[in-house]
Amino acid sequence: MKKLLYFSAAWCQPCKMFGPIMDEVSEEGLPVQKVDVDAENETSQKYQIRNVPTVILVDGEGTEIAKFIGVKSKQQVIDFYNEH
Repeated sequence: MKKLLYFSAAWCQPCKMFGPIMDEVSEEGLPVQKVDVDAENETSQKYQIRNVPTVILVDGEGTEIAKFIGVKSKQQVIDFYNEH
């Protein structure tokens, strides 16, 4: 099953704005896994995270399907998930 990996950091101002939106997306029933780039360095390196916030859509095996960088609206995130 595909899921959204949400890469963020405590010091990131855009992440502070985007975090509640990702919480809402999760409450809508989409699978969201939050990844703190500072705490989970190995995962961040695996997906070559250079900027936060970054959202990566992965399949059940953890293979990247698509990604976006930056803040989006709740509907844009839902559409991103459904279109891929």
